[in-house]
Amino acid sequence: MCNLADNWIVSADIAKELLSRGATLLDARAPILKWFCRLPPAIPVTWQEFSRSHFPHKGKILEDDTILTEKLQALGICQDKPVIAIANSVKGWGEDGRIVWMLRTLGHEKAVFVDGGYRALVKAGICQVKGANHSPPPGDFIVSRRSTWEINRDDLKAILGNDNLAVIDAREPREYAGKTPYGETRGGHIPGAIHLYYKQLMDKQGQLLSRGEIVEILRQKGVSLSTKIVSYCSGGIRSAWLTSVLTSFGFDAKNYAGSMWEWSASPADSYQLEKSRRLPQLRACQLEI
Repeated sequence: MCNLADNWIVSADIAKELLSRGATLLDARAPILKWFCRLPPAIPVTWQEFSRSHFPHKGKILEDDTILTEKLQALGICQDKPVIAIANSVKGWGEDGRIVWMLRTLGHEKAVFVDGGYRALVKAGICQVKGANHSPPPGDFIVSRRSTWEINRDDLKAILGNDNLAVIDAREPREYAGKTPYGETRGGHIPGAIHLYYKQLMDKQGQLLSRGEIVEILRQKGVSLSTKIVSYCSGGIRSAWLTSVLTSFGFDAKNYAGSMWEWSASPADSYQLEKSRRLPQLRACQLEI
């Protein structure tokens, strides 16, 4: 069994073994999918229920640790029991990575997501059923925040341009170039940001590329294992997934959860944006998944 403290991602087979030992399973897919294609042990969650409700701060985790502790205990999350998140890797937005990043940031040391998501877990032999989930017994997890994998707007602004920093924009090419399909106040990207659409790191089935392939993709963009990385997207969901992957593979990575919703709503003279005349190029299959 792998060391869950260092590994934020597990195979479907390892997830199945963890579930047989009592791990908690969180299903972060769309609500209708959780009803018609439910996995019996799964508890439905959304990233929104742990985030602020008002724009432009909707991507940021709730500030009240007492409320967060109550919410997480109500899901049955325990201090020493592994928590496994699943989502739709192909059609989703990286919600499983967001849940895992959030739990790690709030102090849970055994939160992981399944490589390949829901489909991979079903393929591994976890049966689907229809109907509502039963409420789990309350857990004992207590929030104890860590700053290791998170950065706020002003701290990011203060380090922009540092030699050993790579700011990664995990959004679609059109967003990086300046389009605003998901509610940003202004279009563009943070000055100096590298474009890496997060789905470039998975295949058409939603399975992660190998560690070697991912390290090479980053190397081609000038990013090494010694580079400090900050990722962002629209609301800190796709970038949380990317942060989870990079951290699990040994990179020094942080998520800017406020992301473009917050940055683009801030004063334009202080929180500048750049636009690209040419769209970053992706293979057709990367745009489809």
